[in-house]
Amino acid sequence: MKVVSTDKAPGAIGPYSQGMIVGGNRFMSSGQIPIDPAVGKIVATTIEDQTEQSCKNVEALLEAAGTSIDKVIKTTCFLADMGDFAAFNEVYAKHFVGKPARSCVAVKALPQGALVEIEVIAEV
Repeated sequence: MKVVSTDKAPGAIGPYSQGMIVGGNRFMSSGQIPIDPAVGKIVATTIEDQTEQSCKNVEALLEAAGTSIDKVIKTTCFLADMGDFAAFNEVYAKHFVGKPARSCVAVKALPQGALVEIEVIAEV
């Protein structure tokens, strides 16, 4: 196993890593909320802008792991409000053009008041 870490995506806010490479063939990304790594907090207020930032964070983490968003095979997406589903999908579709397998669920709350969190599994 290899821990993946980059300052181009938000650092872990708990006792976990940003991501892991396991067995040389899969990369697992810890869920990425829309923290802007330049300022260390969430600055976006809309679901569209928060989804964009979360996708950028995922892309930075994948790059640090030596892979890319086009190699994502599975995503798990968490929304604070399922009413944001359509707007979330519009932004998500611009990034995940390979249409990986996906689960998307609504949750009661996300860390730091985020509206969205995205985690991925990708080929290395």
